[in-house]
Amino acid sequence: MVDAQQDWIARDHAVNWHPYTQMKTATVIPIVKGEGAYVYDADGKRYIDAVSSWWVTLHGHAHPYIAERVSKQLYQLEQVIFAGFTHPPAIALSERLLQLLPSRQAKAFYSDNGSTAVEVALKMAVQYAYNLGQPKNKILAFRNGYHGDTFGAMSVSARGRWTAPFHDLLFETIFIDVPNQDNIEALKHIVDQHQQQLACFLYEPLVQGAGGMLMHEASYLSSLMAHCRACNVLLIQDEVFVGFGRTGTLFAANQLAEQPDMMCFSKGLTGGTMPLGLTTCTQKIYDVFYHDEKSRALFHGHSFTANPLACTAALASLDLLLLESTQQNIQKISQLHHEFVATVREHRQVRQVRSCGTILAIEWEIGQESSYFSDLQQRLYVFFLEHGILLRPLGNTVYLVPPYSISEEDLRYIYACIIEALKEFQST
Repeated sequence: MVDAQQDWIARDHAVNWHPYTQMKTATVIPIVKGEGAYVYDADGKRYIDAVSSWWVTLHGHAHPYIAERVSKQLYQLEQVIFAGFTHPPAIALSERLLQLLPSRQAKAFYSDNGSTAVEVALKMAVQYAYNLGQPKNKILAFRNGYHGDTFGAMSVSARGRWTAPFHDLLFETIFIDVPNQDNIEALKHIVDQHQQQLACFLYEPLVQGAGGMLMHEASYLSSLMAHCRACNVLLIQDEVFVGFGRTGTLFAANQLAEQPDMMCFSKGLTGGTMPLGLTTCTQKIYDVFYHDEKSRALFHGHSFTANPLACTAALASLDLLLLESTQQNIQKISQLHHEFVATVREHRQVRQVRSCGTILAIEWEIGQESSYFSDLQQRLYVFFLEHGILLRPLGNTVYLVPPYSISEEDLRYIYACIIEALKEFQST
């Protein structure tokens, strides 16, 4: 009898190419079922999905409420071109999100994923200046940032071994450090120096996800944002990762004193059900494109722009997110993370531990500079899989981004396994 797990693995290797994976040495696990905070492989083994399947699954897998809403919509309208047409789910989702977002956000532009949401915002910013007859072609962004894998998104993200083959094709970006007490005035001076060329400042607020869950303070980011606004530099806030409760508030924007001109969303937008990207902007941005001259329009679009099924999933996810019980779960996870930080902060194997809302990161001491390509990554990955936990370390940084439905028991079990791993994997 053919083993089901091995059969799926063999068939997968014959036809599929996986993301961020060296296929020659890759091992894959066939997942056939998801339920709540768990996923199950073909042999029936259960894993706690402690990273929300790349940060997208807010409410747990196969949530019946989202499934029911999408199923009904599937029999009503599954897709319609969004150029020249519209539909109730897209209208309702835009209305609802704009009510929840900072008051300056006035219009919603749909796309397919986080990278394209960022691409749309960049094009809005650059064409905004162009339409005004004052072209600007430079972008300001943080070092260690990540905004996606399309060429524009790569250009404004950290450069490294993963972008090296494309270096000559990426446009120039002015990179700065995240703001803090020591450098805030120097960063403002950089803005002053380049303000005539800067179309926008693009940033991940509070937490730089793929960069290693690096965190910075809201007060200094707000100060830098205010200075950019005073210099007429547009602000693009990339909430693809941190939006929809991840930082402990509905949006990272809720913790900032200054508000952006554009915002980017994806990942948790549909509760992890299906792809959807969204870029919002202020009325001021929109009005510069609103013109009798057709060439001043934003020429950007995707076949599945504002897909009715995805918009329906997003509306259902918002229903769940705004429940009092969900908000209580978010605060509970945040508190448990905070308590765990205190217990491991002084561990000799911990270089740094940090948390922000439901996001927790433990940087392993490896006796050298932290690296995405640290050999420790694979060993930790396998260790946690053997303990029934799906974690995907960023090099020597282990992080937790659990679904809001995770139980306290499961969370404490993950903490205990981290403690065990700290004892087992020590720097030489």
